[in-house]
Formats: sequence, C-alpha cells, structure tokens
Amino acid sequence: MSPKSYAFLHGEFVPLEEAKVGIDTHALHYGTGVFEGIRGNWNKDKETLYVFRLREHYERMAQGCRMLMLDIPYSTDDLCDITVELIARCGYKEDIYIRPLAYKSARHVANLKLNELASDFCLMTIPFGNYLDTDALRCCTSTWRRPDDRSIPPRFKFTGVYINSILAKTEAALAGFDEAILLNSDDNVSEGAGENLFMVVNGKLYTPPLGDSVLPGITRSAVMELAREEFGLEVAEAHISRTELYTADECFLTGTAAHLTPMVELDNRKIADGKIGPISKALREMYFKVAVGNNPKYLHWCTPVTSEPDSA
Repeated sequence: MSPKSYAFLHGEFVPLEEAKVGIDTHALHYGTGVFEGIRGNWNKDKETLYVFRLREHYERMAQGCRMLMLDIPYSTDDLCDITVELIARCGYKEDIYIRPLAYKSARHVANLKLNELASDFCLMTIPFGNYLDTDALRCCTSTWRRPDDRSIPPRFKFTGVYINSILAKTEAALAGFDEAILLNSDDNVSEGAGENLFMVVNGKLYTPPLGDSVLPGITRSAVMELAREEFGLEVAEAHISRTELYTADECFLTGTAAHLTPMVELDNRKIADGKIGPISKALREMYFKVAVGNNPKYLHWCTPVTSEPDSA
C-alpha cells in the first residue's frame, strides 16, 4: 500500500490538497493559533509506526487553547483517536511529523477580541527525517531574545510566537551555524530555536527552569526521566549563563523534531574536546530505543498505529 495524503479539517477527513482555509481567516493575519509537533517513528521490524507521547502533546495543546480562548469541540481522547485514524488512512511506512493546529477560524480581520471569534481544529501529517541535518551541532548565541511571560507566554506553542524562533534560526543559518541558542531578557540561557537545552558538568545534568522563558518540552521531560531512572544521573533545573555552556563537559538539545542532538560547538568555541560526549551518546541511544517502541518499560509512551488495508 502506497501512502496517501489526507488531512482532518472542519470535522472531516479530506485529501490534503482539498484542505484549505480562506485568506481572511483570523489566524492567518494575527497568529491566533496553537500548534503541536508530534513524531511518528517507524519500526521496520514490527511493521508499526509508534507515535511518541501523543496524549502529553494534546494535554499541552489544551492549555494553550485555554490561553487563546480556542474553544474546539474535541477532548484529548477525541484528538488522539482522530490522529490515529488519520495516520492509518495515510499509510506511511516511514518516520512522520504530525501537525495539529487549533486556530481562530473566524473570517474576520478587524477584530482583536478573542472571546468573540470562532475556533476550529485541523491536522496533517508529512514524511519527516533528520530535522537538523547533522548529529553534532555547531551553534551560535542569537542576538534575538526569548520573550517572557509578561509579553507573550513562551510556554505555549502559539503560532505567532514562532516568529522569534524563525528570526533566530535564520540568523544562525546565514552565519553558517546549524542552530541558534537564545537567551532570555535576564541574559540567562533559555533554549534553542526549536529545542530545549541541557548541559553536563561533573556528571550532573542541568537544564534551564521553565521560568527562564522555556517551553515545557515533552522530549525534555522524557530525557529528564530517562537520565534519572536509567542512568542514575542527578538532574537539576538551574539558571545557566552563556559562559557556563562554553566550559561545560557536554551539551545537547532535545525536541520532538530534533530528538536528542549533541551540541559540540558554540560561538566557534569547542565544547570540551568538540566531540559527542559519553552521557549525550548514551542518552541518545536510550531515547531512540524508547521512541521507536523497542523498550518494553516505556512502551506506554508510544501509541502504535498500523496502516489500514488498501481498499483498492
């Protein structure tokens, strides 16, 4: 069975090319939407696609919906079921990226009052490989700063907020780097353009606290649990300065798209010896086994999906 491109829009499964919204849709003009990025990891041996932490993504999305007054007619259970059905209909036998979006669907471009605007939900999937195109990142500190909770809450995946990440990522790419590291308004390290950040110092794992303009990453929380439970590592949330990254033993980034990717250089300075460190390597290998459904202990994090039989 070859894959087919479907989407979910206006309460129906439709061919992807038919999934369209009007140019006067509120979210298109004002960024009034909340999205998630979810990974489906293909397990060739089991002929099954495993969606990583599906429910947790939709629980986070629900929080963002409350912030933007997005009243969509689906529960978390509904959204999980819709996602599984869409993936099965598409029939992918490769890694995929799953993009749900709740948005202000009102066709009204002159109203800034969230409480007066209608909402809707849509969903699509695409084949997806290595997001960062490398297994060892060269990064730079961005001149852009992460917004804080007093301006636009960075702990939600609002569509409009991602202009900040796009500016930082583009700046890094134009300067010849793989990714950007953003600081917050207090000059503490926040995160990458699309990933959470960790550093290793003397065998201890550190990551910025959520109060440092950090997204509560689903992969972040999984890696923190794996580090504690499987490797006995001490994990601390702490303010991190840029200079601490320069002198760290290891650094890595985590995210749905990025998985767990080591950072070996920052601002043209090698981190330690400029090679992937042992803790980063071990955590990455463990994470991949978990995410593709090859670790029975953490199989509850994975939602299995098999393709629907070809009706042709």
